Amino acid sequence: MIKLYGVPASRAFRTLWMLQELGLQYENVPTNFATGGTRTAEFLKLNPNGHIPVLVDGETVLWESLAINLHLARTYGAGTMWPASAADEGRAFQWSFWVVTEVEPSLLVVLMHRRVLPETQRDAATLAAHEAKLAGPFGVLEGALRGRPYLLGETFSVADLNVASVLTWATLSGLDLGKWPQVAGWWQRCAARPAYAKARG
Repeated sequence: MIKLYGVPASRAFRTLWMLQELGLQYENVPTNFATGGTRTAEFLKLNPNGHIPVLVDGETVLWESLAINLHLARTYGAGTMWPASAADEGRAFQWSFWVVTEVEPSLLVVLMHRRVLPETQRDAATLAAHEAKLAGPFGVLEGALRGRPYLLGETFSVADLNVASVLTWATLSGLDLGKWPQVAGWWQRCAARPAYAKARG
């Protein structure tokens, strides 16, 4: 059986969502970085970086949440989560790399300075700078979604799940997506999926 090491309140949520979308049987092995679970000798054999999530699928051991999702979609999601054409496969990789390079770094800073850090450690200037920095990539996403419900066209795919799973931090931080109506509508469609709710527990 597939094993996923991690907890929902982490990047492991991204893979839990994918597993639910694919309807796969799996075991979620609770592993929490906050309690030292990612620093045990046993865990470091799976991921020497000491981060979650980690997927064990037979003889295959993978880390990095979006890479895991691409593997799962390609292996188990033909006709559903995995694109049908080589061009769209490339776009699925494109959007997955894009969201972790162009969006995730600033979005994490916004989350920290809006919600996570104690009030005394939050910095208004840092928050404002990273909120402003997100306007560019959110504008790119807005343009890509104009005239289509999902990133690759009419059907929800791994491209949408990977991008939307990173954008959960936007809603957790209370960031207003209303400035980008296409993004806001797309996000609502993604978050309304039953698998999303199941993954959140």
